[in-house]
Amino acid sequence: MKKIFAIVILLASCSPTYKTFYTMHESKQEKVLQGVINRSIIQSDTTFKWFPTNYKVALPNVNAVEVFKNNKGKFKMIVFGGTWCEDTQNLLPLFYKLVKQSKYPERKITLVGVNRDKQSGDGLSDKYKITNVPTFIILKNDGTEAGRVVEYGKGVGIDNELAEIVNAIQ
Repeated sequence: MKKIFAIVILLASCSPTYKTFYTMHESKQEKVLQGVINRSIIQSDTTFKWFPTNYKVALPNVNAVEVFKNNKGKFKMIVFGGTWCEDTQNLLPLFYKLVKQSKYPERKITLVGVNRDKQSGDGLSDKYKITNVPTFIILKNDGTEAGRVVEYGKGVGIDNELAEIVNAIQ
């Protein structure tokens, strides 16, 4: 009996922490992921065709790739996005192409889905005061925020702005 209980607890601890729900918007049903998710969930779900399409054409700046590659031990990231959000659909694939090309470890990224009210359902969106998505937050290894890029940032490219923040970490 104890072995069965332990297996149930182990399996329960392996379950994903995201919630999938459907909402009605402009006379169509849409799938929204909320909570901690990861790239493979979005990439493998045919509902989110935008991810592989935009990932193919994403071209991160080579200097940003080098900055991430040379400093990957100095920071971790938390990224908030909405699977329903056009800005997230455009920028998240670019971000993950930057991650891949720089060999930045995905285990150091926490990806959080939010609903249209910018709520993650787990308190993280409130903790990080998320008002717009996507929001890319660079955290120093001690957990303090080094900087963030919200939506398209200042307009010089999220990859370049993220690289600036990473470069400034001591």
